[in-house]
Amino acid sequence: MAMIALKAPTIEVKVVDMNAARIAAWNSDSLPIYEPGLDEVVRQTRGKNLFFTTDVHGAIKAADIIFVAVNTPTKTYGVGAGRAADLRFIESVARTIAEVATTPKIIVEKSTIPVKTAETIKDILGANARGIKFAVLSNPEFLAEGTAIADLHMPDRVLIGGERTPEGDAAVKTLVDVYAHWVPRDRILTTNLWSSELSKLVANAFLAQRISSINSISALCEATGADVDEVAGAIGRDSRIGPKFLKASVGFGGSCFQKDILNLVYLCEHFSLPEVASYWESVVKMNDWQKHRFATKIVRSLFNSVAEKKIAVLGFAFKKDTNDTRESAAIFVCRDLLAEQARVVVYDPKVPADEIRADILGKGKEDARLTVASSAYEAAAGAHAVAVVTEWDEFKQIDYAKIFAAMQKPAFIFDGRNILDLGKLQALGFRTYGIGK
Repeated sequence: MAMIALKAPTIEVKVVDMNAARIAAWNSDSLPIYEPGLDEVVRQTRGKNLFFTTDVHGAIKAADIIFVAVNTPTKTYGVGAGRAADLRFIESVARTIAEVATTPKIIVEKSTIPVKTAETIKDILGANARGIKFAVLSNPEFLAEGTAIADLHMPDRVLIGGERTPEGDAAVKTLVDVYAHWVPRDRILTTNLWSSELSKLVANAFLAQRISSINSISALCEATGADVDEVAGAIGRDSRIGPKFLKASVGFGGSCFQKDILNLVYLCEHFSLPEVASYWESVVKMNDWQKHRFATKIVRSLFNSVAEKKIAVLGFAFKKDTNDTRESAAIFVCRDLLAEQARVVVYDPKVPADEIRADILGKGKEDARLTVASSAYEAAAGAHAVAVVTEWDEFKQIDYAKIFAAMQKPAFIFDGRNILDLGKLQALGFRTYGIGK
């Protein structure tokens, strides 16, 4: 929404949330989300044509286009628990729009949702809206956290799905015109509603599949003496495969990949496609295995016991340049180490200490064996091992000779992102481990 406000100054954009504290943060000098470049875009547009408000009803009444961007977590209860998307927030928004709207609106699905959700939204709107006409479009987001602003400036594509009716076509054209302020027309793709909804799930499933695929090969590389980076480099030169998303690691995280794959699995099961469901579920299973494999490697390398040993975990966000910790590999690695009675010290440059503790232990819970450091040097002091779990650039700049001097000996480094020069670390005296090395 900030980028639309920046690129289309004649359009008034209101970001609405019932959470007053969050809206206050968006109106402050300290934004609630860390994303490189976002602060500058918000500062340029806020108060001009970008507004943050808790006035839900007023914003709905005034709007011509309403983007629905609420959370769609995986259900933790009832039918489809652990796989299906929880659509209660989508339904709540649809009911609120139907109750408040007094003029026709274009409703745009921005949340990641299952195929046919538009049907649910249309049904609720149609049953409650006193004859007011609504058009429902699908406009899934393909941003990557950490590079979102660059992705928005020059997107690979903008996808808009609508009904193949005169009204649907007119609504699609309206939204196309918004993006056409800065996106070349040949990059704005239009499809039917169901193709657009499914494309988001499939895009994330394919990306996650590539990560799980190279991670599975990383285990084979370790067993055979091959180097996974060399293998990835070789196969990435094949134009049919390409080099992207072939970086072996401790595993993928984030709010989208696992959630969307499990949603896809649930859809396949719902439509009686068990073989397809099993295929995609294996991507998630491989990812979970990779996280546990990394923690197991730490335990085995430290003479099959980490009880009362200090392990420094560098990085907690699921990837660099974000403070998002959802499904971060670090959560699972830390839990596994704590289960082995290790003393775990975590450092991340952007994630608050309270959030780290809550993600690992649960809200309000404490464990004396888990602490949070304010620097990598503090985390590593007296540690038996250092584990790099997020690929923050600052971890490449650390004085590892200083780290080595402050650690217990033998000193171990486990590079879960393959960002360090293991040869140089070995020369300093470290015992090193890289993924697929």
